[in-house]
Amino acid sequence: MNPKKIWSNFTVNDLDRTTKFYTGLGFKPNGRSEDLTSFLIGEHNFVMHFFLEDKLKANLEIEISDAHVANEIIFTLSAESRDEVNDWEAAVLNAGGKIVSKPKEFGEGYYGCVFADPDGHKFNVFYM
Repeated sequence: MNPKKIWSNFTVNDLDRTTKFYTGLGFKPNGRSEDLTSFLIGEHNFVMHFFLEDKLKANLEIEISDAHVANEIIFTLSAESRDEVNDWEAAVLNAGGKIVSKPKEFGEGYYGCVFADPDGHKFNVFYM
């Protein structure tokens, strides 16, 4: 098998809040409906869909974990410098997110932070 594309599907409680948060971080909008808001991330336009929780749960017929207390995945976003990591911290706070781990060194040659969006989905930002 050879999938042509991979994307992510997250659950959220408020599409307007999610749209505002990711737009505030500079993510490229990829469409919006009454059930989801979508963004393109990075040079290769990785697709991130954010569905209303009830809609995604009904379609998948599975239990979705609460991202405030558990993580299925943590995405890592690359930074080009330590200053850019620090800029991410400020942008996340300004957009309404939460800093889980302030910018710091993680071993030799690694500098980064961890943040959560308003629904608890976690992201690392790393300069390596």
